[in-house]
Amino acid sequence: MEDQQKLEGLVNEINMYKQQAELIQQQIELIQASIAEVDTLTNTLDELKGNESIEAFVPVGAGSFIKGDLKDTDEIIISIGAGYAIKKDVEGAKKIIAGQKEDLKDSLDKMLAQLQRTTDMVGSLSNQANQLAAAARGQMSATNFQ
Repeated sequence: MEDQQKLEGLVNEINMYKQQAELIQQQIELIQASIAEVDTLTNTLDELKGNESIEAFVPVGAGSFIKGDLKDTDEIIISIGAGYAIKKDVEGAKKIIAGQKEDLKDSLDKMLAQLQRTTDMVGSLSNQANQLAAAARGQMSATNFQ
């Protein structure tokens, strides 16, 4: 009976770690999407560099766009976090973006390491649960023969 309670406890703990791993995986996907957005922004800034005017689709809300001309492509208003934005030239903006990308990569590395630890824990607990279940089955078989 005591082994059954230990087994149930291990199964509950395994399920908790699996849920945690799913949440971490979702966070990893969000960070990866943010890195892709930063890369797209960097590429866009590179393409704009040196153009006095460029035709583009300008977002106007609700997933709608209007074709327009970007006249001053030498300056950009860039988000620096917490709802704040600043005006920078393209090179200054790219430096900020590079810093943001490094921060995102650091976060990604930490999340991947946390996912690995969580996955390792699930594996270890699963092995313990399997051994406990096998021992319980062995005890049941032995008592059936007595």
